[in-house]
Amino acid sequence: MNEKLTVNEAQLKLEYYCSYQERCHQEVVQKLYDLGMESNEVDAIVVHLLQNNFLKEERFARSFARGKFRIKHWGKNRIVNELKQRQISAPNIKCGLTEISDEEYHDTFEKLAQRHWETIKETNVHKKKKKFCDYLLRKGWESNLVYDKLKELSF
Repeated sequence: MNEKLTVNEAQLKLEYYCSYQERCHQEVVQKLYDLGMESNEVDAIVVHLLQNNFLKEERFARSFARGKFRIKHWGKNRIVNELKQRQISAPNIKCGLTEISDEEYHDTFEKLAQRHWETIKETNVHKKKKKFCDYLLRKGWESNLVYDKLKELSF
């Protein structure tokens, strides 16, 4: 059985964990509990990580929003919901969304919608429309954008 880590060892592990990739507070706290740390030790390590700039909620929100938008092509609704699920504060969520320019957002939506519409192999028009809408809504794009694009593509 593994021996319990000391506070310094856990602190070093978490410094590496946070420097490797941006992390939110929730992930760090969970990792510490998984390592077998106690509540007061977790608090001390989190404070150390915050003071030494290993952990910063705003930086995480910006990085998360930028990455999920550019790599996975998520819409703002999905990004906001995922950040809320990670217990990121509303001001930091708003700050994270500033990483996405309106022009880039609409260009990405247009390309994604067009590409998906063309790849749906459904012959039934109603089913094709439903698949199109479900896909884009699941990715977090605003319903008004999705339905406007649907009208444009289906006529």
